[in-house]
Amino acid sequence: MAEILEEEHAAGPFKLLMHCYTSGAALARRTAALGAWFSVSGIATFKTAEEVRAVIRDMPPDRIIVETDCPYLAPVPLRGRRNEPAFLPHILAKLAEIRGWELGEAEARAEDAFFALFDRIPRP
Repeated sequence: MAEILEEEHAAGPFKLLMHCYTSGAALARRTAALGAWFSVSGIATFKTAEEVRAVIRDMPPDRIIVETDCPYLAPVPLRGRRNEPAFLPHILAKLAEIRGWELGEAEARAEDAFFALFDRIPRP
């Protein structure tokens, strides 16, 4: 996958989102070098997801967004329920914990990253 992305990016740069990222540190490094953004989902809150959290610690801090992956992957403490946007605060809180950020900083960084990635959406 990394080779394909690198080849295509070399042919003409494009914005890249590594959706619901859980694929490991090597691919994260290679796609980060292409300028990829990463979305953090409820998986980051799962007890057994330390490997995912380790990768999140090394993601470019200005290219992390949060997502629900609705209706799947509800965060702890709501795991097993249908996921929905109202659960994003749980994911954001875990992102802040993982990165050592204050909650407000995590929110501001994720919002800035969102609008940098989706630059056709007007910022309020």
